[in-house]
This record gives sequence, structure tokens and C-alpha cells, in this order.
Amino acid sequence: MAASPVGVYKRRDTITALPLYYSGHLLKKYTGEKDFKKCYGELRGSTIFLYTDQMHDTYSEKLDLQMLKSMVMDAPYQKNRSTIYTLTLSNEEVQLKVDNPNTGEEWRGFIMTVATREIPSKLQLLPGQILRLEEVLSEEQKRQALCSPLPTTTYPIRPSSSSSSPGNTYDSTLSGIPPCFFPVSRQKAEKMLKENTEYGNIILRPSTDNTNYAITLRQDNPSGPVMKNYKVLSIDTGFIIELNSPVTVPSLAAVLDHFLMETEFRLEPFLVPQTYDTCIELPPEKSTLPSKTVLRARVAPMIHTQSPAGDTPPSYPIPLIPSKATEEGKEYQDADDISDLHQELRIAVQRRKEQLYTGSPFLRPTHK
Repeated sequence: MAASPVGVYKRRDTITALPLYYSGHLLKKYTGEKDFKKCYGELRGSTIFLYTDQMHDTYSEKLDLQMLKSMVMDAPYQKNRSTIYTLTLSNEEVQLKVDNPNTGEEWRGFIMTVATREIPSKLQLLPGQILRLEEVLSEEQKRQALCSPLPTTTYPIRPSSSSSSPGNTYDSTLSGIPPCFFPVSRQKAEKMLKENTEYGNIILRPSTDNTNYAITLRQDNPSGPVMKNYKVLSIDTGFIIELNSPVTVPSLAAVLDHFLMETEFRLEPFLVPQTYDTCIELPPEKSTLPSKTVLRARVAPMIHTQSPAGDTPPSYPIPLIPSKATEEGKEYQDADDISDLHQELRIAVQRRKEQLYTGSPFLRPTHK
């Protein structure tokens, strides 16, 4: 029994999890292809999903309009002529052909409104169609505003013989990219799974086109190990696991959960064990050098002495004579003590001169 159109639309809603803005029959071809191919297109969110026909519930291709760089009409708008648009995306170029030019103008209006978040200024549309574009623009802006980082999720633990129920979870929650993600190619992932069987058998990695994700897993069959790869598409509301019946999940952690549950936890995420220290050692004490005491110079006062001629030449400062050392450093004598010492030295020098003059007649002063 063939599926009803209502059932098909409901199934598409479940798979894509995106609001439907516009739909219709299209002709499509990529750069390098000779002929256009018929398909049925749906504009949901900021993505065009392409189906083989109107009754297929699983899309065959999709065009992400967030990657749209330009949309060019091959010929000016004419009422009695098919319309061809060239969509240049960041990773590919595709042409869409619409037999009815009015329908083609509607496609252009919806595509540009969703891609640029504004309604094009020059459109050959009726007021009611423009009003519909305004509704779509408002709805898409609200939807984009609600897009938030991936929610925090928990990973189920693989049941073991000692587990009482399969619903046990780790005590701590993990968010973001699962620990079994490795930025490696498909060949490298398969090599890792083949050479390190004890680490697990599921690797999450970037897809070959580097715009989505992929799952590489190893299944140990009686005939030998088998490598399998599954593509995981990234959409506005989460991720789609491309299976015979595509599955939409909210996060990459949920992608991993789906594979674990579908295989009854016979597979395990690929986790490389990390080595950790188990003993805390006391680091050596830092050596501290004794602080040096910086001595500040002290200037002695100027001492003026009376010369025989009556003038008073200035005397230069006499160096300070340090006294005995103490525990706190070197101390210096006061200026008054130094002045007394200076006077004593002068008296001693004078006496010495008199003794020299008395003992030697050659040193006696002569008077004219």
C-alpha cells in the first residue's frame, strides 16, 4: 500500500526537524553534468532538501543556503520562458531550472530571503506573495535566534555482568564533542581501529568533505573484522545520521548514543588510555640568599681653621672612620668625636715637628 501524502510530509518533518517554507518540482544539475534531472524540492529552514519525487520521504541531496555566495539568473525574467538559476555555494555550484517563470521567481524570493535574512528589493511577485516572504523572514529570524550551543548530555555505560541495569550513566556529564572524536582521515581511522583493538571500535571523525562528520567502526564477525563508515550531516537543529531511514539527533553525543544502543552496547567508543601519576612528591625547597645591607654614606661637616695669614680657607670633609662592627652592621662615629680627633692629630703633628727641629740644625727655620 502506497504511503499517503500526509504521511510522507509528516515523515519529512520528523527527519529534517525544520519548518517548511516552500516546495515544488525542480530540475537540477551540477557543474559538469550534461542534462537536468527531475526532483522535488523543499525549502526547510535554510536548507533545500531534494527528493527523487514527491512521494519519497527520504531526501537524496540537500543544499545548505548558509553557504550560498551568489544566485544568478541565466536570462532576464520572461513570462513564457523557463527560468534557470545558478547557485554558487562555498563547496559546489548547482543549477536549478523551473518551467514556470512565476514559480521560479517565487523560488528566488524564498531562497534569497532565507539566505540573506532580507527580502530582495526587485521581485516580480504579488502583494500576497510578498506578505508570505515577510512571515517567513520573521519566522527564520526567530528560529536562528533560538539556535544555541549543543545541550549537555550524558553517555550511557556499556552494561557488564556486574551491572544491575543498562541505564547506568557516568557520574559527571560531558558536553560538546565526544572523547572518541579524532581529526583523522577515513584511512587513518580504520588503521587505528585495526591496530588498537583493545581501545574500542567506534571513532567519530570529520567527513571526507570536511563540512560534516562521519562514524568509522569495526565489527568483529566470525569471518573476520569488517570496517564500516556512516555519514553524519550537520543541520541547524542538530545532526542527521544517514541511514536507510535517516535519524535526527540533537548532538554529536546523541549520535554516539544511537550507535551504542542499536548495537546493544557490543561496540565501545575508541578511547586512548592516558597515564597518570599516583604519588605526590614534595618539591625541593628553594634556596634563599641572605639580603645585603646597603650602607648609606654620611657627609661630615665642613671644619674651618684659622691660618697664620688671617684668612680662613675651607677645610675638606674628613672621611668617616668606622668603629667596631656590630651585629647590625657597621656604625660610624659622630661628627663631634671626629672634630676632637682632628684637633688631637694637629697637636700631635705640631709636637712632632718641634722635636724634629730641635734634633736637626738643618730643619730649623731661618729668619731674615
